[in-house]
Amino acid sequence: MSAELISILVLVVVFVIATTRSINMGALAFAAAFGVGTLVADMKTDDIFKGFPGSLFVVLVGVTFLFAIARANGTTDWLVHMAIRLVGGRIALMPWVMFAITGVLTAIGAVSPAAVAIVAPIAMGFAAKYRISPLLMGVMVVHGAQAGGFSPISIYGTIVNGIVAKEGLPGNEIVLFLASLVVNLLIAVVVFVVLGGMKLARHPLDAPALARAGGGDDSLGGGVGDDGGSDVTSDVTDEAAERVALTAPRIATLVGLAALVVAALVFDLDVGLAAITVAVLLSVVWPETSKQAITQITWPTVLLICGILTYVAVLQTMGTIKWAGDSVASVGAPLLAALLICYIGAIVSAFASSVGIMGALIPLAVPFLLQGEVSAIGLIAALAVSATVVDVSPFSTNGALVLAGAQDVDRDKFFKQLMVYGGIMVAAAPPLVWLALVVPGIW
Repeated sequence: MSAELISILVLVVVFVIATTRSINMGALAFAAAFGVGTLVADMKTDDIFKGFPGSLFVVLVGVTFLFAIARANGTTDWLVHMAIRLVGGRIALMPWVMFAITGVLTAIGAVSPAAVAIVAPIAMGFAAKYRISPLLMGVMVVHGAQAGGFSPISIYGTIVNGIVAKEGLPGNEIVLFLASLVVNLLIAVVVFVVLGGMKLARHPLDAPALARAGGGDDSLGGGVGDDGGSDVTSDVTDEAAERVALTAPRIATLVGLAALVVAALVFDLDVGLAAITVAVLLSVVWPETSKQAITQITWPTVLLICGILTYVAVLQTMGTIKWAGDSVASVGAPLLAALLICYIGAIVSAFASSVGIMGALIPLAVPFLLQGEVSAIGLIAALAVSATVVDVSPFSTNGALVLAGAQDVDRDKFFKQLMVYGGIMVAAAPPLVWLALVVPGIW
């Protein structure tokens, strides 16, 4: 049995044991990385450690620490109440607001994980507060990020279009952008309906709840009638005033969050390091809040994600990913090879870098793309979509951020929900985009 096949079988065993024995999958993956790396791939310990996702570790810790502080001092409550007021108490609009915000951020140049890191904690806090399905809210945030992710000025779009140009392949920036936008929008519509979004539309906030959200004025439809409701109105107004008051810690946190956005989007600084810096500055001034917040960092999630990605890095180092790609590229039927490449992109991207896997697979597809039997424009768009719609997987950066930001949930159950949803995307997305973008051959 080849080393590459052994490494894949070990990954399957890790999944089975973690699922059936309720053991942290990350711990199992670290053990697997050590065993396969040393015994099968003859790797040195230093080479195994090179695969540890240090930057993602800092992102997960930094972002969850910062937003734990924001929760502790009431800043996230303030943001949620302002959002509710903005939409006039129409809770059903909030998943779409989050979808749109992340989409705009990535379309104008934010890296997808950066946009999700900024929006997901707020969105997941809102979902917990108003009993919206965390899966619905998390999926809407991630698909929003991917909807704008391939605009001509986006990071993903620029990278993929650069690879296409470097390989001398025909490309179309608009087709690439619209393919991702339309597919993610359609998925979001289906998810919204299936996960109860329409029910939210039938249950808007009542007047007292809307007032507690900071939107109890008549212009927002939150007025309380004169039939003996004055005492209720007074109590609600007092509570609302307390909830939306801009205290010094909240103002400082809002300034810090704004600085995080500017650092990530304007100056292209690391989101994790920027977030942990803001958190430390807030902790220096308000240490008691920091003590409460640091215990809320989701360490089991950090262990899980970092362990899995370390093992995937071992697979990449020992050539398992390239071996799978080469096996597909050697298939004689171009259309079938195109479908298999989309599947590999989806499967690997669910555990690793989406851009990284596209950068590896597009060159592998060059030989038969240059033959003209398969549309290069269509396949590249299909591969880009296949490799990114799966990013809600809890093993991808975006999915990990959603999992880390979830509040008041059974984290193991939510992890399994994200894993199942990611599996559905891996299974369903490649053949659908292949049928729509590759088989017609019209591009």
